[in-house]
Amino acid sequence: MKPIYLDYNATTPIDPEVITTMEPYLRSHFGNPSSSHSFGAATRTAVEKARKQVADLLGTHSYEIIFTSGGTESNNIAVQGIAFSKQDEGRHIITSAIEHPAIMEVCQYLEENGFRISKVPVDAYGMVDPEDVRRAIMPDTILITIMHSNNEVGTIQPIREIAGIARANNILMHTDAAQSLGKTKVKVEDLGVDLLSVAGHKLYAPKGVGALFVREGVELKKFIHGADHEQNMRPGTENVLEIVGLGKACEVAGRDLERNMIHLKSTKDRLQKGLSNNFPEMKVNGHPELCLLNTLSVSFPGLEANTILGSLENLAASAGAACHVDQIDLSPVLVAMGIPVETAMGTIRLSTGKQTTNEEIDDAIEELTSTIRSLKSSENLNFPSTAIKEIKLTHFTHGLGCACKLRPQDLEKVLKGMPVPDHPDVLVGQETSDDAAIFRISSDLAIVQTVDFFTPIVDDPYQFGAITVANALSDIYAMGGDPLFALNIVAFPSKRLPLEVLSQILKGAESKAAEAGLLILGGHTIEDNEPKYGMAVTGKIDPDKIWKNSTAKQGDYLVLTKPIGTGVLSTALKRGLLSSDRMLEMFELMSRLNRKSADIMKKFKVNAVTDVTGFGLLGHLHEITKASGVDAEIWVNSVPVLEGVKEMLASNVIPGGTVNNLDFVSDFIRPGHEVSQLEQLMLADAQTSGGLLFTVPPGEIEMLQQKFNEDGEPFFIIGKIQEKGDGLIYLSKNKE
Repeated sequence: MKPIYLDYNATTPIDPEVITTMEPYLRSHFGNPSSSHSFGAATRTAVEKARKQVADLLGTHSYEIIFTSGGTESNNIAVQGIAFSKQDEGRHIITSAIEHPAIMEVCQYLEENGFRISKVPVDAYGMVDPEDVRRAIMPDTILITIMHSNNEVGTIQPIREIAGIARANNILMHTDAAQSLGKTKVKVEDLGVDLLSVAGHKLYAPKGVGALFVREGVELKKFIHGADHEQNMRPGTENVLEIVGLGKACEVAGRDLERNMIHLKSTKDRLQKGLSNNFPEMKVNGHPELCLLNTLSVSFPGLEANTILGSLENLAASAGAACHVDQIDLSPVLVAMGIPVETAMGTIRLSTGKQTTNEEIDDAIEELTSTIRSLKSSENLNFPSTAIKEIKLTHFTHGLGCACKLRPQDLEKVLKGMPVPDHPDVLVGQETSDDAAIFRISSDLAIVQTVDFFTPIVDDPYQFGAITVANALSDIYAMGGDPLFALNIVAFPSKRLPLEVLSQILKGAESKAAEAGLLILGGHTIEDNEPKYGMAVTGKIDPDKIWKNSTAKQGDYLVLTKPIGTGVLSTALKRGLLSSDRMLEMFELMSRLNRKSADIMKKFKVNAVTDVTGFGLLGHLHEITKASGVDAEIWVNSVPVLEGVKEMLASNVIPGGTVNNLDFVSDFIRPGHEVSQLEQLMLADAQTSGGLLFTVPPGEIEMLQQKFNEDGEPFFIIGKIQEKGDGLIYLSKNKE
């Protein structure tokens, strides 16, 4: 089936007419609009033509339009500009509980800088009551900012009535109309607003361009400083190419508005009717009449939105909630509307566009219906064997790998309330954060046992099974033990995935277990909405040769045996951003056993040992420093990092588990001024099957490194243990 795009509220494709209009300004017309020669005149003429096209769509004058980089900047210029220009008159601003982050974040920033923000509520349809706005007004209210239409549920707000209240009280009125233009009539005089924001990419124009209507006479304090472009409100050479595109998009939107409105209503109604017929229990969110004609927010009670979307192979839509291991992230809009959690969890947004066809709607209904019925069904799926190769495991899970563990701060709270066993043969228990438990059987033999269980970090089931075994065995190696046998732990969504996928996972596990000399003797399985696989591993160890994480000594060097960054790359893989070369490198790294490194270490004196997994390098090092009562220093530039990780972090490809890890250790790390936030996230990245992290006395480090090098094993000296302390970790760029 051809992929179906029903996420037009997120962004729209560029209209072909817009592309044609932009092309000369990509190829030929390159002059600076501020230049006085003919090259500049050509582009200045184009910019002013576009300004009039935007103004015509809004029913206003060209001189009341400022070009920006998009809706977010327009909102910032409007709200901050009014706030700081009128702060001597008042510091109170009114907004609603369902605004886009481009308004909410600005209001939060202003609140941190001495302004007061009132958020008026909405009703069950997501509608603001103008009387609530009236009641929220104070003597020092200077601005009311309420969106024209909601991007999630589509409800259109009574802006004209609210603007009338604002004007009667000598208060300026701003509205974010990013979602409205091209879908419904938007005229600034009809609305009575003083400022209105436009986003090009919601209007079949390019991304990265927008506009702000500023009524003549309204004064703004500019917060970007430079030359006097855009009436001295938005300095910087104009983005001619995209401004031309926005202008043409506005012209097309005005010309075709009536036809597009009919089409949008038709496709949305067809979609809603088809889904309602198949799922009478489905709840439709938003106002039934005063709503964008293309926006359909629906809830499927008893299901999770990200599970639904993850099961759709050919349909693009958005979720109203995200369910994680440790929390449920509900849309603030759904929360403000009072939608119960169990309903909100299963909410998805479907938004049609002017290019959506009836055939696409029918195909979308068919795929959604089959997907939701399969998730509700008690029967297992029967897939053709040829379909197995097309399955991407990471699309069937919410978290990724070890990053899906409980937040370390939450886990600590739980464990604090648990009794610590008092038994002479418990050599390592839960009193520390060691990787495994050890129980003495006799004077020369102890049992070491660990359990690990997580979600896919790669798409291939066979590879996932192999990585899982390498990850589980790492805990045994990190204690100095030798693995003997293991039991499988399986959670599998048989209603979503064919059983052949599970078979491939187990085959991958068996292959890696054979390499390690590990026997798999059985296990336990449960039905679950997402695939998870793990192992309970039992090994043997000499009671006198146990490695712990609590025995680091002052002056020890810190050594790591594998690069970090697998959490970031796994997230990039799930988003389709990872090249095949990087995927192969990541798989080879995570499936490599730590056995050889551990065997070399046994021939030398090492002190504290752990492995780097779900809590990241900083989290596991903190376990060492806290348990050992020492401080440590990491030389950031010496830490090995997989290729592409820093670039992914800079592009905001950041796992939730990584953010949690950094938050957990934030009280214990002391970053130097030259160590960036990006580098701190990198050091906190949640790993799966990471390397061994251990401390080595100065007298052993050279010989140990030589042996590692001779055997072809990676060996990275990344820092040093300092004096006795409170478990602090100092971060510096280089070794001093």
